[in-house]
Amino acid sequence: EDIRKLNIENERLKMELQLKEKKDEEIEYLKQYQKDNLQFNSAQVYYYYYYYYYFLFSKITFVEMEKLKKDIESKNNEIQKIKQEMQVKQKQIMEQQKNFEEKNKQMNENKEEKKENIMNNNSSTSIINIAFNYNFELVRSFKLINTFTGHTDWVRSIDYSIFDDCQFICSGSDDKTVRVWDIDNNKQIQSFNGHSDSVYCVKFSSYHYHNNRQNVICSSSDDNTICFWDVKDNQQLQLFNEHTEGVWGIEISPFNGGRYLVSGSYDSTIRLWDIETSKSLHVFKGHTEGIWCVDFSPLQSDNKSNSIGMIGGNGYTICSGSLDNTIRIWDIEKTKQLTVFKGHEDSVRSTKYGPNESGSDIANTILSGSLDKSVRLWDIRSGKQTQVFDGHTSDVSAVAYSQLVLHNLFNWFKSRPNIICSASKDNTIRFWDVRSNKRELYAIKGEEEKDNGISLEALFIFGNNKNETTFGEFLFTKDPKKEDNILINCN
Repeated sequence: EDIRKLNIENERLKMELQLKEKKDEEIEYLKQYQKDNLQFNSAQVYYYYYYYYYFLFSKITFVEMEKLKKDIESKNNEIQKIKQEMQVKQKQIMEQQKNFEEKNKQMNENKEEKKENIMNNNSSTSIINIAFNYNFELVRSFKLINTFTGHTDWVRSIDYSIFDDCQFICSGSDDKTVRVWDIDNNKQIQSFNGHSDSVYCVKFSSYHYHNNRQNVICSSSDDNTICFWDVKDNQQLQLFNEHTEGVWGIEISPFNGGRYLVSGSYDSTIRLWDIETSKSLHVFKGHTEGIWCVDFSPLQSDNKSNSIGMIGGNGYTICSGSLDNTIRIWDIEKTKQLTVFKGHEDSVRSTKYGPNESGSDIANTILSGSLDKSVRLWDIRSGKQTQVFDGHTSDVSAVAYSQLVLHNLFNWFKSRPNIICSASKDNTIRFWDVRSNKRELYAIKGEEEKDNGISLEALFIFGNNKNETTFGEFLFTKDPKKEDNILINCN
């Protein structure tokens, strides 16, 4: 029995020992497992953080590189811009240096020229002053030598011509007629009654004279038409009727034998016409109100046959004055507006181009008269107003450049016209010297009525009258209370 118990106990102890060994093995295995697992987890965490920081650093590096690239690109652009600016500055410096050298050269040339002029002027100044005073003494001695009566309403326009050694005046009136007067015989020789409204402007046609030896008058009217009248045969030759409102101003070209006509209308347009074909070549638009007056730029040389092509101009221009208070210059060849002169405070009633003569203070200028009572001088090249002549007390209705000074005494001074004149509703014609700080030289006063002043305009005539060299002015009155007259004043 004891032995059996011992055996059982021995078996139990063996089993316990085996269990203990197994348990120890399992514990050891578990420890090893835990150890291995801990090492694995540590490695995993390490690699996780390693890759995390790697990618983070890579991303930061990429962003910084992109930013650096952009910075480099920006700096390159700035460098390129600075290079371009330096090139421009260098070019400007070279141009300025060139201009400086040219001006320096010109100044040296001018100094030499001034020395010569001073020597010449010293010997001629006294002669010029004497001649200047002499001619204005002639102006002061002007007197009424003739009066033409016949119009029954205001006379709006006159023109002068010599044909077959005879002197003629044509006139247009609010009585709707165009009349022709023989100055030498002091009588009316023709009257044209074809217009149905006031006649605003009349001109002798140089085209018909040069090409057909005809004495023809061109007239524009408030009836929207422009007509050509044959003085000898007493008939209408041509009719231009494309304006839609009254035609207030016309002018015949000084070039190409007077073939071209320009007209300004209350319809706010300017038209260029070919007299030979009776066609409208172009319509110039830009004014915002009616157009009072137009003028062609003067001849560019002594050759009066300068051609302008189909519509062209070879540099010729047209100027116009309008109720919109502006003066505008138009390029004939390019058929476009070039310049707008602003300054008048009321309608521009009269505009004239300055003579195209070297040595004159009024070459490349436009003269204007306005209902704002002022006379103004404009520089075509700069597009700016240069002078204002104040003195008239009413509307200025006509302006002109005068070659009065030294015209009769010294032909060499004929190319230096510096006198302008203006006529006004204040019943005066005033003379101004553009060189004497806007000073009025002299004023011719018309006859005055008690209850009604007489407004007048002037057309100055300079040149040969048959065998004598004369100058003078033709005045016409606008007096609604009496039969209208055309007055001739002369020296």
